[in-house]
Amino acid sequence: MPPRLRLPPRGPLSLAEMPGPTSAAFLYELLGRGGLRRLHELQVQGRSRYGPVWKGRFGPVLTVHVAEAALIEQVLRQEGPCPVRSHLSSWKDHRLCRGHSCGLLTAEGAEWQRLRRLLGRPLLRPRGAEAFAAPVAAVVTDLLRRLRHQRHRHPAHLVPDVAHEFYKFALEGISSVLFASRLGCLEPVVPRDTETFIRSINTMFVLTLVTMAMPKVLHRLFPGPWRTFCEAWDFMFAFAKDHIDRRVAARGEASEQLCLTDQLAQEKVPMKVIYGNVTELLLAGVDTISSTLTWSLYELALHPELQEKVHQELVTAMGDGGDTAGAAMPRVPLLRAVVKETLRLYPVVPANARVVPDRDILVGDYVVPRQTLVTLCHFATSRDGRVFPEPNSFLPERWLCRDAARHPFASLPFGIGKRSCVGRRLAEMEIHMALAQILLRFQVRPEPGGRRVRPMTRTVLVPEATVNLQFLDR
Repeated sequence: MPPRLRLPPRGPLSLAEMPGPTSAAFLYELLGRGGLRRLHELQVQGRSRYGPVWKGRFGPVLTVHVAEAALIEQVLRQEGPCPVRSHLSSWKDHRLCRGHSCGLLTAEGAEWQRLRRLLGRPLLRPRGAEAFAAPVAAVVTDLLRRLRHQRHRHPAHLVPDVAHEFYKFALEGISSVLFASRLGCLEPVVPRDTETFIRSINTMFVLTLVTMAMPKVLHRLFPGPWRTFCEAWDFMFAFAKDHIDRRVAARGEASEQLCLTDQLAQEKVPMKVIYGNVTELLLAGVDTISSTLTWSLYELALHPELQEKVHQELVTAMGDGGDTAGAAMPRVPLLRAVVKETLRLYPVVPANARVVPDRDILVGDYVVPRQTLVTLCHFATSRDGRVFPEPNSFLPERWLCRDAARHPFASLPFGIGKRSCVGRRLAEMEIHMALAQILLRFQVRPEPGGRRVRPMTRTVLVPEATVNLQFLDR
Protein backbone atom coordinates (compact mmCIF):
# COMPACT_ATOMS: atom_id res chain seq x y z
CA MET A 1 0.00 0.00 0.00
CA PRO A 2 1.35 3.48 -0.85
CA PRO A 3 1.97 5.68 2.20
CA ARG A 4 -0.89 7.97 3.21
CA LEU A 5 -0.33 11.68 2.69
CA ARG A 6 -1.03 13.79 5.76
CA LEU A 7 -1.65 17.51 5.85
CA PRO A 8 0.27 19.66 8.32
CA PRO A 9 -1.67 20.39 11.54
CA ARG A 10 -2.52 23.97 10.53
CA GLY A 11 -3.75 22.98 7.07
CA PRO A 12 -2.26 23.13 3.58
CA LEU A 13 0.54 25.56 2.77
CA SER A 14 0.57 28.07 -0.06
CA LEU A 15 2.86 28.17 -3.08
CA ALA A 16 4.63 31.17 -1.50
CA GLU A 17 5.65 28.95 1.42
CA MET A 18 7.12 26.24 -0.83
CA PRO A 19 10.94 26.04 -0.70
CA GLY A 20 13.19 26.39 -3.71
CA PRO A 21 16.18 28.26 -5.11
CA THR A 22 16.05 31.91 -6.06
CA SER A 23 15.58 32.63 -9.74
CA ALA A 24 19.22 33.74 -10.01
CA ALA A 25 20.51 30.60 -8.29
CA PHE A 26 18.36 28.33 -10.46
CA LEU A 27 19.48 30.13 -13.64
CA TYR A 28 23.11 29.72 -12.56
CA GLU A 29 22.58 25.99 -12.03
CA LEU A 30 20.96 25.65 -15.46
CA LEU A 31 23.29 27.76 -17.57
CA GLY A 32 26.42 28.55 -15.58
CA ARG A 33 27.41 24.95 -14.90
CA GLY A 34 26.05 23.10 -17.91
CA GLY A 35 22.81 22.45 -16.06
CA LEU A 36 20.68 21.80 -19.13
CA ARG A 37 22.77 18.64 -19.66
CA ARG A 38 22.45 17.82 -15.95
CA LEU A 39 18.74 18.38 -15.42
CA HIS A 40 18.32 14.78 -14.28
CA GLU A 41 21.00 15.26 -11.60
CA LEU A 42 19.41 18.54 -10.50
CA GLN A 43 16.28 16.54 -9.65
CA VAL A 44 18.24 14.47 -7.13
CA GLN A 45 20.00 17.56 -5.74
CA GLY A 46 16.72 19.43 -5.45
CA ARG A 47 15.10 16.64 -3.48
CA SER A 48 18.12 16.49 -1.17
CA ARG A 49 18.13 20.25 -0.54
CA TYR A 50 14.44 21.12 -0.42
CA GLY A 51 12.51 17.90 0.17
CA PRO A 52 10.10 16.08 -2.16
CA VAL A 53 8.37 19.27 -3.42
CA TRP A 54 10.04 22.54 -4.44
CA LYS A 55 9.56 25.38 -6.88
CA GLY A 56 11.87 26.92 -9.44
CA ARG A 57 11.67 29.17 -12.46
CA PHE A 58 12.70 27.70 -15.83
CA GLY A 59 13.14 30.83 -17.92
CA PRO A 60 9.71 32.49 -17.93
CA VAL A 61 8.00 29.41 -16.51
CA LEU A 62 7.36 28.80 -12.81
CA THR A 63 7.33 25.08 -12.16
CA VAL A 64 6.67 22.93 -9.11
CA HIS A 65 8.99 19.90 -8.94
CA VAL A 66 7.65 16.68 -7.44
CA ALA A 67 10.20 13.98 -6.60
CA GLU A 68 8.45 11.32 -4.54
CA ALA A 69 6.43 8.40 -5.87
CA ALA A 70 3.42 8.93 -3.60
CA LEU A 71 3.24 12.61 -4.55
CA ILE A 72 3.51 11.83 -8.27
CA GLU A 73 0.58 9.47 -7.80
CA GLN A 74 -1.31 12.25 -6.02
CA VAL A 75 -0.74 14.65 -8.94
CA LEU A 76 -1.71 12.14 -11.61
CA ARG A 77 -4.90 11.13 -9.80
CA GLN A 78 -6.04 14.77 -9.96
CA GLU A 79 -5.34 15.40 -13.65
CA GLY A 80 -8.89 14.84 -14.95
CA PRO A 81 -10.20 13.16 -18.10
CA CYS A 82 -7.97 15.08 -20.58
CA PRO A 83 -4.47 15.32 -19.05
CA VAL A 84 -2.49 18.38 -20.15
CA ARG A 85 1.30 18.18 -20.41
CA SER A 86 2.11 21.87 -20.85
CA HIS A 87 0.64 24.97 -22.45
CA LEU A 88 4.13 26.29 -23.20
CA SER A 89 5.65 23.64 -25.46
CA SER A 90 7.82 24.99 -28.25
CA TRP A 91 6.69 21.95 -30.26
CA LYS A 92 3.14 23.32 -30.26
CA ASP A 93 4.44 26.78 -31.13
CA HIS A 94 6.02 25.30 -34.25
CA ARG A 95 2.74 23.63 -35.30
CA LEU A 96 0.89 26.94 -34.90
CA CYS A 97 3.59 28.86 -36.76
CA ARG A 98 3.61 26.45 -39.72
CA GLY A 99 -0.09 25.59 -39.80
CA HIS A 100 0.50 21.89 -39.10
CA SER A 101 -1.92 19.65 -37.28
CA CYS A 102 -0.89 18.61 -33.78
CA GLY A 103 -0.25 14.93 -33.28
CA LEU A 104 -0.76 12.80 -30.21
CA LEU A 105 2.33 14.24 -28.47
CA THR A 106 1.28 17.88 -28.82
CA ALA A 107 -2.54 17.87 -28.96
CA GLU A 108 -4.55 18.69 -25.85
CA GLY A 109 -8.14 18.49 -24.65
CA ALA A 110 -10.86 16.95 -26.79
CA GLU A 111 -8.57 16.79 -29.85
CA TRP A 112 -6.02 14.74 -27.89
CA GLN A 113 -8.76 12.43 -26.60
CA ARG A 114 -9.98 11.81 -30.15
CA LEU A 115 -6.46 11.05 -31.41
CA ARG A 116 -5.77 8.78 -28.44
CA ARG A 117 -8.81 6.67 -29.28
CA LEU A 118 -7.89 6.64 -32.97
CA LEU A 119 -4.29 5.49 -32.47
CA GLY A 120 -5.03 3.32 -29.47
CA ARG A 121 -7.11 0.89 -31.51
CA PRO A 122 -4.22 -0.46 -33.62
CA LEU A 123 -1.42 0.06 -31.08
CA LEU A 124 -2.80 -0.60 -27.61
CA ARG A 125 -5.05 -3.62 -28.01
CA PRO A 126 -3.46 -6.71 -26.40
CA ARG A 127 -2.23 -8.29 -29.66
CA GLY A 128 -1.93 -5.08 -31.65
CA ALA A 129 1.88 -4.92 -31.68
CA GLU A 130 2.13 -8.55 -32.79
CA ALA A 131 0.62 -7.57 -36.16
CA PHE A 132 3.92 -5.80 -36.86
CA ALA A 133 6.21 -8.61 -35.63
CA ALA A 134 7.16 -9.85 -39.11
CA PRO A 135 8.43 -6.51 -40.50
CA VAL A 136 10.23 -5.78 -37.21
CA ALA A 137 11.88 -9.23 -37.36
CA ALA A 138 13.17 -8.42 -40.84
CA VAL A 139 14.71 -5.21 -39.51
CA VAL A 140 16.32 -7.12 -36.62
CA THR A 141 17.93 -9.45 -39.17
CA ASP A 142 19.35 -6.43 -40.98
CA LEU A 143 20.64 -5.05 -37.67
CA LEU A 144 22.61 -8.25 -37.04
CA ARG A 145 24.12 -8.00 -40.51
CA ARG A 146 24.99 -4.35 -39.89
CA LEU A 147 26.70 -5.15 -36.56
CA ARG A 148 28.81 -7.85 -38.23
CA HIS A 149 29.76 -5.43 -40.99
CA GLN A 150 30.75 -2.70 -38.53
CA ARG A 151 32.81 -4.90 -36.24
CA HIS A 152 34.85 -6.27 -39.14
CA ARG A 153 35.85 -2.73 -40.03
CA HIS A 154 37.53 -2.11 -36.66
CA PRO A 155 40.16 -3.87 -34.54
CA ALA A 156 39.15 -6.34 -31.84
CA HIS A 157 35.60 -6.64 -33.24
CA LEU A 158 34.73 -3.22 -31.81
CA VAL A 159 31.52 -1.51 -32.93
CA PRO A 160 31.95 2.23 -32.33
CA ASP A 161 29.04 4.41 -31.22
CA VAL A 162 26.47 1.66 -30.84
CA ALA A 163 23.81 4.26 -29.94
CA HIS A 164 24.03 5.60 -33.50
CA GLU A 165 23.63 2.08 -34.91
CA PHE A 166 20.59 1.45 -32.72
CA TYR A 167 19.21 4.86 -33.66
CA LYS A 168 19.21 3.76 -37.29
CA PHE A 169 17.69 0.41 -36.35
CA ALA A 170 14.89 2.14 -34.44
CA LEU A 171 14.16 4.53 -37.30
CA GLU A 172 14.11 1.65 -39.79
CA GLY A 173 11.80 -0.34 -37.53
CA ILE A 174 9.29 2.43 -36.87
CA SER A 175 9.17 3.39 -40.56
CA SER A 176 8.22 -0.18 -41.47
CA VAL A 177 5.35 0.06 -38.98
CA LEU A 178 4.17 3.56 -39.92
CA PHE A 179 4.33 3.41 -43.72
CA ALA A 180 5.71 -0.02 -44.68
CA SER A 181 8.79 1.65 -46.13
CA ARG A 182 12.45 0.79 -45.73
CA LEU A 183 14.75 3.81 -45.40
CA GLY A 184 18.10 2.10 -45.95
CA CYS A 185 19.33 3.01 -42.45
CA LEU A 186 21.15 -0.30 -42.01
CA GLU A 187 22.79 -0.42 -45.44
CA PRO A 188 26.57 0.16 -45.79
CA VAL A 189 25.79 3.57 -47.30
CA VAL A 190 22.87 5.34 -45.65
CA PRO A 191 20.78 7.62 -47.92
CA ARG A 192 21.51 11.31 -47.45
CA ASP A 193 17.94 12.32 -46.55
CA THR A 194 17.81 9.59 -43.91
CA GLU A 195 21.03 10.86 -42.31
CA THR A 196 19.61 14.40 -42.42
CA PHE A 197 16.45 13.19 -40.69
CA ILE A 198 18.53 11.63 -37.90
CA ARG A 199 20.50 14.86 -37.47
CA SER A 200 17.24 16.84 -37.45
CA ILE A 201 15.88 14.76 -34.55
CA ASN A 202 19.07 15.40 -32.59
CA THR A 203 19.00 19.14 -33.34
CA MET A 204 15.35 19.41 -32.37
CA PHE A 205 15.86 17.67 -29.01
CA VAL A 206 18.96 19.74 -28.20
CA LEU A 207 17.06 22.99 -28.86
CA THR A 208 13.73 22.01 -27.25
CA LEU A 209 14.77 23.07 -23.75
CA VAL A 210 16.58 26.16 -25.04
CA THR A 211 13.55 27.43 -26.97
CA MET A 212 11.21 26.70 -24.05
CA ALA A 213 13.46 28.55 -21.60
CA MET A 214 13.67 31.66 -23.81
CA PRO A 215 10.81 34.15 -23.52
CA LYS A 216 9.17 34.50 -26.92
CA VAL A 217 10.30 38.11 -27.23
CA LEU A 218 13.89 36.87 -27.31
CA HIS A 219 13.13 34.79 -30.40
CA ARG A 220 13.07 38.06 -32.33
CA LEU A 221 16.20 39.45 -30.68
CA PHE A 222 18.15 36.16 -30.93
CA PRO A 223 16.46 34.30 -33.80
CA GLY A 224 19.11 31.62 -34.33
CA PRO A 225 17.92 28.88 -31.91
CA TRP A 226 14.24 29.23 -32.86
CA ARG A 227 15.00 29.30 -36.59
CA THR A 228 17.22 26.22 -36.38
CA PHE A 229 14.63 24.44 -34.20
CA CYS A 230 11.89 25.13 -36.76
CA GLU A 231 14.10 24.08 -39.70
CA ALA A 232 14.71 20.72 -38.00
CA TRP A 233 10.97 20.18 -37.54
CA ASP A 234 10.29 21.35 -41.10
CA PHE A 235 12.60 18.68 -42.50
CA MET A 236 11.02 15.98 -40.34
CA PHE A 237 7.52 16.93 -41.49
CA ALA A 238 8.63 17.01 -45.15
CA PHE A 239 10.41 13.65 -44.80
CA ALA A 240 7.37 11.97 -43.23
CA LYS A 241 4.96 13.57 -45.72
CA ASP A 242 6.95 12.22 -48.66
CA HIS A 243 6.78 8.64 -47.34
CA ILE A 244 3.13 8.94 -46.33
CA ASP A 245 2.13 10.29 -49.75
CA ARG A 246 4.00 7.45 -51.47
CA ARG A 247 2.24 4.87 -49.31
CA VAL A 248 -1.22 6.41 -49.84
CA ALA A 249 -0.62 6.58 -53.62
CA ALA A 250 0.31 2.88 -53.63
CA ARG A 251 -2.69 1.70 -51.59
CA GLY A 252 -4.28 0.12 -54.65
CA GLU A 253 -1.29 -2.14 -55.18
CA ALA A 254 -1.25 -5.61 -53.68
CA SER A 255 0.58 -5.62 -50.35
CA GLU A 256 0.64 -8.21 -47.62
CA GLN A 257 1.89 -5.73 -45.03
CA LEU A 258 -0.62 -3.40 -43.43
CA CYS A 259 0.88 -0.29 -41.83
CA LEU A 260 -0.46 2.46 -39.59
CA THR A 261 -0.80 4.91 -42.50
CA ASP A 262 -3.07 2.36 -44.24
CA GLN A 263 -5.22 2.03 -41.14
CA LEU A 264 -5.58 5.80 -40.69
CA ALA A 265 -6.42 6.27 -44.38
CA GLN A 266 -9.07 3.55 -44.15
CA GLU A 267 -10.60 5.46 -41.24
CA LYS A 268 -10.93 8.50 -43.57
CA VAL A 269 -8.63 10.54 -41.35
CA PRO A 270 -7.75 13.88 -43.02
CA MET A 271 -4.28 13.87 -44.55
CA LYS A 272 -3.19 16.87 -42.46
CA VAL A 273 -3.98 14.88 -39.30
CA ILE A 274 -2.13 11.83 -40.64
CA TYR A 275 0.94 13.99 -41.35
CA GLY A 276 0.95 15.42 -37.83
CA ASN A 277 0.53 12.11 -36.04
CA VAL A 278 2.85 9.98 -38.15
CA THR A 279 5.62 12.61 -37.97
CA GLU A 280 5.45 12.68 -34.18
CA LEU A 281 5.27 8.89 -33.90
CA LEU A 282 8.23 8.57 -36.28
CA LEU A 283 10.53 10.33 -33.83
CA ALA A 284 8.83 9.23 -30.60
CA GLY A 285 10.01 5.63 -30.74
CA VAL A 286 13.53 6.26 -31.99
CA ASP A 287 15.16 7.50 -28.78
CA THR A 288 13.24 5.04 -26.60
CA ILE A 289 14.53 2.04 -28.53
CA SER A 290 18.03 3.35 -29.24
CA SER A 291 18.69 4.47 -25.68
CA THR A 292 17.29 1.33 -24.04
CA LEU A 293 19.25 -1.02 -26.30
CA THR A 294 22.45 0.96 -25.78
CA TRP A 295 22.24 1.10 -21.99
CA SER A 296 21.05 -2.54 -21.72
CA LEU A 297 24.03 -3.87 -23.67
CA TYR A 298 26.41 -1.46 -21.94
CA GLU A 299 25.37 -2.69 -18.50
CA LEU A 300 25.40 -6.34 -19.60
CA ALA A 301 28.92 -5.82 -20.97
CA LEU A 302 29.96 -4.55 -17.54
CA HIS A 303 28.26 -7.55 -15.87
CA PRO A 304 29.45 -10.62 -17.84
CA GLU A 305 28.08 -13.16 -15.34
CA LEU A 306 24.61 -11.66 -15.67
CA GLN A 307 24.98 -11.63 -19.43
CA GLU A 308 25.74 -15.36 -19.40
CA LYS A 309 22.61 -16.03 -17.34
CA VAL A 310 20.53 -14.13 -19.89
CA HIS A 311 22.17 -16.06 -22.74
CA GLN A 312 21.43 -19.40 -21.10
CA GLU A 313 17.83 -18.36 -20.52
CA LEU A 314 17.50 -17.42 -24.19
CA VAL A 315 19.03 -20.70 -25.42
CA THR A 316 16.70 -22.69 -23.17
CA ALA A 317 13.62 -20.78 -24.31
CA MET A 318 14.46 -20.21 -27.97
CA GLY A 319 17.24 -22.55 -29.05
CA ASP A 320 20.47 -21.44 -30.72
CA GLY A 321 18.65 -20.15 -33.79
CA GLY A 322 16.32 -17.93 -31.88
CA ASP A 323 12.73 -16.94 -32.51
CA THR A 324 12.47 -13.58 -34.23
CA ALA A 325 8.68 -13.56 -33.98
CA GLY A 326 8.94 -12.99 -30.25
CA ALA A 327 6.69 -15.89 -29.22
CA ALA A 328 9.26 -16.97 -26.61
CA MET A 329 9.28 -13.64 -24.74
CA PRO A 330 7.04 -14.88 -21.89
CA ARG A 331 9.68 -17.56 -21.23
CA VAL A 332 12.58 -15.11 -20.75
CA PRO A 333 11.76 -13.20 -17.55
CA LEU A 334 15.40 -12.26 -16.88
CA LEU A 335 15.71 -10.56 -20.27
CA ARG A 336 12.55 -8.58 -19.59
CA ALA A 337 13.90 -7.71 -16.12
CA VAL A 338 17.08 -6.37 -17.75
CA VAL A 339 14.96 -3.99 -19.82
CA LYS A 340 12.94 -2.88 -16.77
CA GLU A 341 16.11 -2.22 -14.78
CA THR A 342 17.65 -0.33 -17.68
CA LEU A 343 14.60 1.90 -17.91
CA ARG A 344 14.70 2.46 -14.15
CA LEU A 345 18.34 3.59 -14.17
CA TYR A 346 18.13 5.42 -17.49
CA PRO A 347 14.54 6.56 -18.06
CA VAL A 348 14.34 7.88 -21.61
CA VAL A 349 12.12 10.73 -20.42
CA PRO A 350 13.75 11.78 -17.12
CA ALA A 351 10.95 14.21 -16.29
CA ASN A 352 7.39 14.72 -17.43
CA ALA A 353 5.01 17.59 -16.83
CA ARG A 354 1.37 18.26 -16.08
CA VAL A 355 -0.83 21.33 -15.92
CA VAL A 356 -4.20 21.08 -14.18
CA PRO A 357 -6.04 23.84 -16.02
CA ASP A 358 -9.35 24.17 -14.21
CA ARG A 359 -8.73 23.95 -10.45
CA ASP A 360 -6.18 24.14 -7.65
CA ILE A 361 -4.70 20.81 -6.59
CA LEU A 362 -3.12 19.48 -3.41
CA VAL A 363 0.48 18.24 -3.66
CA GLY A 364 1.72 16.97 -0.32
CA ASP A 365 1.48 19.84 2.13
CA TYR A 366 0.91 22.49 -0.54
CA VAL A 367 -1.94 23.92 -2.59
CA VAL A 368 -0.73 24.36 -6.16
CA PRO A 369 -2.79 26.94 -8.10
CA ARG A 370 -4.48 25.97 -11.34
CA GLN A 371 -2.46 26.53 -14.54
CA THR A 372 0.83 25.91 -12.65
CA LEU A 373 3.31 23.67 -14.44
CA VAL A 374 4.11 20.59 -12.34
CA THR A 375 7.31 18.71 -13.23
CA LEU A 376 7.28 15.01 -12.33
CA CYS A 377 10.88 14.05 -11.51
CA HIS A 378 10.97 10.43 -12.70
CA PHE A 379 14.77 10.17 -12.66
CA ALA A 380 14.87 11.08 -8.96
CA THR A 381 12.04 8.75 -7.95
CA SER A 382 13.49 5.80 -9.87
CA ARG A 383 16.75 6.23 -7.94
CA ASP A 384 15.13 6.63 -4.54
CA GLY A 385 16.92 4.27 -2.15
CA ARG A 386 13.83 3.96 0.06
CA VAL A 387 12.02 2.27 -2.84
CA PHE A 388 14.94 0.62 -4.66
CA PRO A 389 17.76 -0.62 -2.39
CA GLU A 390 21.19 0.07 -3.93
CA PRO A 391 19.48 2.51 -6.29
CA ASN A 392 22.54 3.25 -8.44
CA SER A 393 23.38 -0.42 -9.05
CA PHE A 394 22.23 -2.44 -12.05
CA LEU A 395 20.25 -5.28 -10.43
CA PRO A 396 17.65 -6.77 -12.80
CA GLU A 397 16.94 -9.50 -10.28
CA ARG A 398 14.99 -6.98 -8.20
CA TRP A 399 12.17 -7.23 -10.78
CA LEU A 400 11.94 -11.02 -10.36
CA CYS A 401 11.05 -10.86 -6.65
CA ARG A 402 7.29 -11.18 -6.51
CA ASP A 403 7.26 -10.38 -2.80
CA ALA A 404 9.04 -7.05 -3.32
CA ALA A 405 6.73 -4.23 -2.25
CA ARG A 406 7.52 -1.08 -4.17
CA HIS A 407 5.44 1.93 -5.03
CA PRO A 408 3.89 1.48 -8.50
CA PHE A 409 4.59 5.14 -9.38
CA ALA A 410 8.32 5.00 -8.53
CA SER A 411 9.44 3.96 -12.02
CA LEU A 412 7.24 5.03 -14.93
CA PRO A 413 9.33 4.77 -18.09
CA PHE A 414 6.26 4.72 -20.33
CA GLY A 415 4.04 6.90 -18.16
CA ILE A 416 0.77 5.70 -16.71
CA GLY A 417 -2.91 6.20 -17.32
CA LYS A 418 -4.50 8.02 -20.22
CA ARG A 419 -1.36 9.92 -21.19
CA SER A 420 0.92 6.86 -21.14
CA CYS A 421 2.98 5.97 -24.20
CA VAL A 422 0.67 4.73 -26.96
CA GLY A 423 3.53 2.80 -28.56
CA ARG A 424 4.67 0.96 -25.43
CA ARG A 425 3.79 -2.55 -26.65
CA LEU A 426 5.51 -1.95 -29.98
CA ALA A 427 8.65 -0.49 -28.36
CA GLU A 428 8.96 -3.36 -25.89
CA MET A 429 8.55 -5.89 -28.69
CA GLU A 430 11.32 -4.27 -30.76
CA ILE A 431 13.68 -4.00 -27.77
CA HIS A 432 13.11 -7.59 -26.60
CA MET A 433 13.47 -9.05 -30.10
CA ALA A 434 16.67 -7.13 -30.86
CA LEU A 435 18.30 -7.90 -27.50
CA ALA A 436 17.44 -11.60 -27.77
CA GLN A 437 18.97 -11.98 -31.22
CA ILE A 438 22.10 -10.02 -30.33
CA LEU A 439 22.76 -11.95 -27.11
CA LEU A 440 22.18 -15.31 -28.78
CA ARG A 441 24.90 -14.57 -31.35
CA PHE A 442 27.42 -12.33 -29.58
CA GLN A 443 29.29 -11.92 -26.35
CA VAL A 444 29.20 -8.19 -25.70
CA ARG A 445 32.24 -6.71 -23.94
CA PRO A 446 33.22 -3.16 -22.94
CA GLU A 447 35.70 -1.22 -25.02
CA PRO A 448 39.19 -2.12 -23.71
CA GLY A 449 40.40 0.81 -21.65
CA GLY A 450 37.14 2.69 -22.11
CA ARG A 451 35.95 5.03 -19.35
CA ARG A 452 32.61 4.88 -17.60
CA VAL A 453 29.84 6.56 -19.60
CA ARG A 454 27.29 8.66 -17.76
CA PRO A 455 23.89 9.90 -18.93
CA MET A 456 23.09 13.47 -19.90
CA THR A 457 19.84 15.29 -20.63
CA ARG A 458 19.12 16.26 -24.22
CA THR A 459 15.40 16.69 -23.52
CA VAL A 460 15.56 12.88 -23.40
CA LEU A 461 18.27 11.01 -21.49
CA VAL A 462 21.20 9.90 -23.67
CA PRO A 463 24.84 8.82 -23.14
CA GLU A 464 27.16 11.79 -22.60
CA ALA A 465 29.89 10.10 -24.67
CA THR A 466 29.99 7.48 -27.40
CA VAL A 467 29.41 3.91 -26.22
CA ASN A 468 31.79 1.55 -28.01
CA LEU A 469 31.35 -2.20 -27.47
CA GLN A 470 33.03 -5.40 -28.61
CA PHE A 471 30.80 -7.98 -30.31
CA LEU A 472 32.51 -11.41 -30.12
CA ASP A 473 31.11 -14.49 -31.81
CA ARG A 474 29.61 -17.11 -29.53
